[in-house]
This record gives sequence, C-alpha cells and structure tokens, in this order.
Amino acid sequence: MKTRAAVLWGLNQEWKVEEIDLHPPKAGEVLVKMGAAGLCHSDEHLVTGDMIPSEALREQLGLPDPFPLIGGHEGAGVVVEVGPGVTSVQPGDHVSASFIPSCGRCRYCSTGRQNLCDLGGSTFMRGQITDGTSRHFVGGQELNVMAKLGTFSEHTVVAEASVIKVDPDLPLDCVALVSCGVATGFGSAVERAGTQVGDTVVVVGIGGIGINAVQGARMAGARRVIAVDPVEFKREKAMELGATHTFSSMEEAIPAVMEMTWGQMADRVIMTPGVLYGEMMAGANDLCGKGGTMVVTAIAPMTQTEASVNLFQLAMWQKEIKGTIFGSLNPRADIPKLLDLYREGSLKLDELITRRYPLDDINVGYQDMRDGINIRGVVVFD
Repeated sequence: MKTRAAVLWGLNQEWKVEEIDLHPPKAGEVLVKMGAAGLCHSDEHLVTGDMIPSEALREQLGLPDPFPLIGGHEGAGVVVEVGPGVTSVQPGDHVSASFIPSCGRCRYCSTGRQNLCDLGGSTFMRGQITDGTSRHFVGGQELNVMAKLGTFSEHTVVAEASVIKVDPDLPLDCVALVSCGVATGFGSAVERAGTQVGDTVVVVGIGGIGINAVQGARMAGARRVIAVDPVEFKREKAMELGATHTFSSMEEAIPAVMEMTWGQMADRVIMTPGVLYGEMMAGANDLCGKGGTMVVTAIAPMTQTEASVNLFQLAMWQKEIKGTIFGSLNPRADIPKLLDLYREGSLKLDELITRRYPLDDINVGYQDMRDGINIRGVVVFD
C-alpha cells in the first residue's frame, strides 16, 4: 500500500513528509493505522546525532548507515491487519506502541524486566525484528524505522512484540503519551528512584518526561517535589501537576533545598533535561543528600564518557547513581496500569498536550519543542 511518513535523510536536516511504499505484515507482524504520535525529544536526538553512532564506530562495528529513516516511537493506533501467528491482537483493536519490545521469553522479560528485552538490541538496525527484512520503502530504497515502530507514519508495520492492546474508549493521543514519555518519567520517580512517602524529590528538566516524574513523585507521596527548569511556562505547568517548589537552575535550587531540608538535601534527584552532559551531574550530586539516589533518565550524546561526580561523597555519603530506560517499568503490565490511573483521574494526560499538529507540520512541532513552548506536542492523524 501507499502511505505517508516523515523521513529523516541525514543529520541536522528537517523531517521530510513523503509518500512511501509499505509492504503487508508477515508472520508475527501487524499493520497499524496510526492515530497519534508524540513529538518526543528522543527523535530530535536522531536529528542532532546524539543517538547516532559515529561513522568510525559504525565501520568498526559493521553497522549500516541509519539513514534514511522514519521517525517516531511514541504513538497509538488501530490494528488493520495481522500476519500469520499473531494472537494478542486482531483487526480493530486499539494499541499502544512500545519502543521497547517485549518477547516474554528472554532472560530479562522472564525476570520481570521487560524494559531490557533482548529484542531492543536491534533498535537502530535495519529490518523487522521478526526476520530482518524491510517493509518500509521510498522509491525502491529501504527505510530504517525508529525503534522498529515509525509512528511518524500514517500506517506502519511492526512486530506483535511492539504493540500492547488497550481499551478502545481511551483517546489515542493520551495512549500515545503513555507509550514513552509518561511511563518513562513516572517510572523514573516511582520505580527506579523508589520515591517513598515523605521524601524530598528534585526533578531537573520539565519536558515530556520530567513533568511525569513530577506526577509520579507526587503520587508516591513525596513531601516536596522540586521542579528545575529555565523556562517559566514549564515551571508553572509543574506546579499545576504536583510540584511544590520550582527553580530556574540547579545552582538556584541548591541553597533553597538546603534551607528547606535543614541541610539534609534531597532523597531523590531525577535527571530529565533535554540533553544530559557529564558536567551536569555535579549539580545533581550537590542536590542529593546522604543515602540519596540520583536517577539518570535523559539521553546524553554517545560521545559523553565522563561525568562530574564527587567520588568521596559518593562513597562516604552512601549515594547511588542509577540509569533507567522506560522508567524501569514493564510495558505490558504498566501501560494499561497507567491508563487505568488516567481513567480514574489520578494521572493527568490531557493536560500534558500543549498543541496538536498535522503530520505536514511536524517540523513546526519540533521547533516549538526547541523553543520551550511545549510540554508535549502531538501529531494527530486523520
């Protein structure tokens, strides 16, 4: 079939919306008509090259050129067709995308760590998870697909392992947000940081992930939820969704946190800036108190190999630093759980969407993200 998708042809280029050829699903695959796709910063990292291995490293590891590729890994839609062997969904089902697939059988899935599923290891490789061949083409040329999803496409073919059935009454734009940003932020605060009742939690960077770390910390019972971001609009939004205090920078926050905690500092510090650089960890370390936890959620450029952390304090104050992907949640269990919290009114999703865009305006949406005027922009398909 013919469909349209936003394609990235190289570093520092704009997304190009064009007609592509999409082949039908094979065994273990599904054809999805997308309803909504979130404009997540992770796709911006493809544009800037933060998530793209250097040419030298690709040559060393034998990796192919990642371009051209269809972007998008946060999304939701409706199943149109299923390939042989698919059992968990059928045509007409509403589904959430899962940028981390879950096979249910590997060491990590079978021990309750679906976010580390071995199938995720081929995220930047060409071809489908199922058999390594491609379903997406433009002018006869194979297209790579972001996270094996390509939600910036009106239709896409994905592995059954990459979609999760959801209730059909839920709005697809809200379901799309839970597939990445909401789950990652919420899980960073609740699961990976282990926020407890009465804690002081600092969230650095209030975008589509950080705002949900704020929500997660609030719902976990934190006494103080401190949001740090240079953009006033984002600080105001954080206050609406659960923050108790806001500051424009870590430097501004440090003395205030020291005063309000009588010198104990924060129990949890969650790093969710748009781009994380090693020197920023010095501020996280200063904000973190004895026995505290620093969670690194944001993506750093692949070239970042050093971080500014006081190693004496790390040991003598018994601090810890944890990385996380997908907030250390289990997609198949936790996406429906978060949507249940939304239905009950506990988790705010509609309030996260600053603006909706047609696919043709995807570059406008990303410029709005760069300009700091969106918490989350969403592409809505007809």
